[in-house]
Amino acid sequence: MDNKWQENCILCPVECGANRLNGVGACGVKGLRIAKYYLHPFEEPCISFEKGSGTIFFCGCNLRCAYCQNYEVSRAMRGKEVSPKELADIFRELEDMGADNISLVTPSHVVPLIVQALKLYKPKIPLVYNSGGYEKVETLRLIDKYVDIYLPDVKFYSPALSKRYLGKEDYFEVASKAVAFMAQKPLSMTKEGKMLSGCIVRHLVMPLCTADCKRILKWFSEELPKDTYLSVMSQYTPFGKIDGFDELSRKITAREYDAAVETAFALGIPNLFIQERTSAKTEYIPSWDF
Repeated sequence: MDNKWQENCILCPVECGANRLNGVGACGVKGLRIAKYYLHPFEEPCISFEKGSGTIFFCGCNLRCAYCQNYEVSRAMRGKEVSPKELADIFRELEDMGADNISLVTPSHVVPLIVQALKLYKPKIPLVYNSGGYEKVETLRLIDKYVDIYLPDVKFYSPALSKRYLGKEDYFEVASKAVAFMAQKPLSMTKEGKMLSGCIVRHLVMPLCTADCKRILKWFSEELPKDTYLSVMSQYTPFGKIDGFDELSRKITAREYDAAVETAFALGIPNLFIQERTSAKTEYIPSWDF
């Protein structure tokens, strides 16, 4: 893999063309920058499993979600620069700590650098690609041979909602293609319930978005392989920069979440994770180390 992307970055769908040798891209970062790595116990049961997912939070993001729970990280307002060699050492450290997998959170804008780290050390445990779903398939192909599990979001179906909350009117058009690629990863589980390979699509139920949620679930049931997992999440908590978004100033109601779950059951989605509404707490948002 050459380094031409650094001079004219088109790794993600934004295709900002930034020279990342001298400055930052639309993602807000120049190179590898991380905010935290640790054993994360609050993912889906087959991901956190027994000792936790060895999670690495990368700074920067190609989305601009108004309600982002990791706002300081996604906007690259904090974090620590690391080299590919140092990232490879973090893989080893998390593995030595007993992590059930290595989870790369928001990695798309630094994929070539992560691949450099993986060439130095490929973890012996599953590698998870955890993203907001706004991805280029061409970039996914660069890292696909190293990835065991894909863990993408599908946030909104409506271009209007996507533009309002994410700043990306084409979000679903792009994410649906990327997630369809990710969902081709074959499913493999241990008899104890630990995922070794596969895809889990996450959808966070949002206030006043019931109709949009139902469209996403219908798309999921009709377009993705039947062994793809769906995680319907109830944990929306008002956060980020939501001034001017009055509808986002509250948690979701029981009726909104129940409508999502009932739709998933009615569609016959077989591999389904649901949450208690008590998951909507700020205590589940990590504190940042760097």
